[in-house]
Amino acid sequence: MDKSLSQLSQQLQLLISPSPLQELNHPLLQSKNISLSVKRDDLLHADISGNKWRKLKFNLIEARKQGINHLVSFGGAYSNHIHALAAAGHYFGFETSAIIRGEPHYANNPTLKQAQQWGMHLHFVSRQEYRQREEPQYLQRLQDKFPEALIIPEGGSSPFAIPGVMELCDELMQQSVKRIDHIFTATGSGGTLAGLIAGFSNNQQKNSTRITGIAVLKQADYLLTNIDHLLGQANQSSVNDWQLLTQFHGGGYAKVSPELGDFCSQFESECGIPIEPIYTGKMFYALFELIKQDYFNDGDNIVALHTGGLQGLQGLNKPH
Repeated sequence: MDKSLSQLSQQLQLLISPSPLQELNHPLLQSKNISLSVKRDDLLHADISGNKWRKLKFNLIEARKQGINHLVSFGGAYSNHIHALAAAGHYFGFETSAIIRGEPHYANNPTLKQAQQWGMHLHFVSRQEYRQREEPQYLQRLQDKFPEALIIPEGGSSPFAIPGVMELCDELMQQSVKRIDHIFTATGSGGTLAGLIAGFSNNQQKNSTRITGIAVLKQADYLLTNIDHLLGQANQSSVNDWQLLTQFHGGGYAKVSPELGDFCSQFESECGIPIEPIYTGKMFYALFELIKQDYFNDGDNIVALHTGGLQGLQGLNKPH
């Protein structure tokens, strides 16, 4: 193994260890005879937490393998992914740049201020240009602008995201003393859901687990195609027993209804786990609604993935 790659692998192991699996006690769960545990990926690291870390890890390893020291990606003004990428660059010695949707004055917000303190270079573009972020011609122009950079898709959802999330599945199988009947995750760009599908497809013991993504944005059916594409790029198989529920977006990305806000406050008070209403809040809200509706079988064991993103609370009611 190359010395720099070996050093990175050692740093990764020292800085971030497996996250705990925490079982919840809640009256609703008791009344419905349902077990619910939370995979606390929000505790992976103070700055690089949740699914953003899972999706970044193997992008960093691939960059180091190729001798690439510059990482470029995309995000909004309060992007969890951009925040985590900047932190990863700082901790592991990569130069980072971000294509940010919006106006330059957004650089003064807490998320982007911190990203710049970690050394990230910000490039602000119009919303019209930002919409081109997945088009091959635009990506080629960007690669020409940054010829020695690894360009990572928005949200970190590249084929290299898949093995990082698959590691989470292996952790769960070691941590859970019960068979896992269901696993739930919030879904934005689809990389985490794709990784869970791949991780639970590769082991016969895990094949009985039903995987559910809760879409956090409107009109998210296009993610079904994206997820299949990601799995194909990563040469991973897909189990049949997975789904994306699109009815719990609550009005769209970063839209927070009073009902959702109240739920998040009550959940944190009753369960002692901090959540935010953009990703994990919508997922837990959806999960509790489904439990109330007797969606699950008596005695089912559910794992909910806490995907972190708590820094995004700074962006509520602010421009994105």
